[in-house]
Amino acid sequence: MRIHRALALGASLLVLLSACTTGGGSTEKPTIKIGSDGFYESQVVAEMYAQVLEAAGYTVERNLGLGPRTVTSPALESGQIDLKPEYIGSGTAFYDATKNSPDAAANAAALAELLAAKGITVLDYSPGEDTNAFVVRQDTAEEYGLTKISDLTAIQDELTWGLPPECETNPLCGGALADAYGITFPPQNLETLAACDAPIAEALNSGAIDVAELCSTQPAIGQFGFVVLDDDQNTQPAENMAPIVRDDFLAKLSEADRTAFEKLLNDVSAKLTTEALTQLGVDINVDQKDIEDAAKDFLAANGLLSA
Repeated sequence: MRIHRALALGASLLVLLSACTTGGGSTEKPTIKIGSDGFYESQVVAEMYAQVLEAAGYTVERNLGLGPRTVTSPALESGQIDLKPEYIGSGTAFYDATKNSPDAAANAAALAELLAAKGITVLDYSPGEDTNAFVVRQDTAEEYGLTKISDLTAIQDELTWGLPPECETNPLCGGALADAYGITFPPQNLETLAACDAPIAEALNSGAIDVAELCSTQPAIGQFGFVVLDDDQNTQPAENMAPIVRDDFLAKLSEADRTAFEKLLNDVSAKLTTEALTQLGVDINVDQKDIEDAAKDFLAANGLLSA
């Protein structure tokens, strides 16, 4: 009897172990593919997502720096990636420029509605934002008396413009310049350079270009004393950041895992103030810190990543 009882107990134990490793109680997490736009800020926030998810047991495939939104949005829609950071104003404008707003909550709601039809969920947006900024050197501002974007209209052909390659099709770049300010696109003198990156700031500082589209948190603005021109026609929307994720990935998670997954990403968003985004730019572009290290240090400093 003892032998049979021991065998029965052993069999029961095997059943329990099997249930814990293969059944509904599985703790195994699905692989997630994370992407980002091409410039440093999008990449470092995507890297934060990757690190907090890896620490929680997810396997992460990184596809960072894919390119502009014309590349990353189709990549997310098609399933090439499952998750990316998005700027809620530019993301909304990409699908419907008429829904843009200077109000962050309105932009987030509009983006959520637009992406719901594509099977994509918008999570919490950050308190900080990084909006598009048209900037000039101090000497150019003084020579022409420039304080606002509309001041550029009359002298547009006298200046060399540094604009991103996707500007022509971006309603917040070429569309805003042409429709709100009467600035012909493409300008007569144009250099195509990625927005929000070091080379375009360096070109402006060196005099290779006279007007540049930068990001408002870009450290080069303060570093070189650039003048940010007032968007006097209010063309640029609120640009807080939010994680956006495919619904079919979320469907792979249990209810508890989905709640925990969303909290990990929302906790990152909650720490992304405008000051924090600006400091990350200093860390990466000025102090030459690797994006992976900058993300790790930020997460650790804010209690989002265990040592």
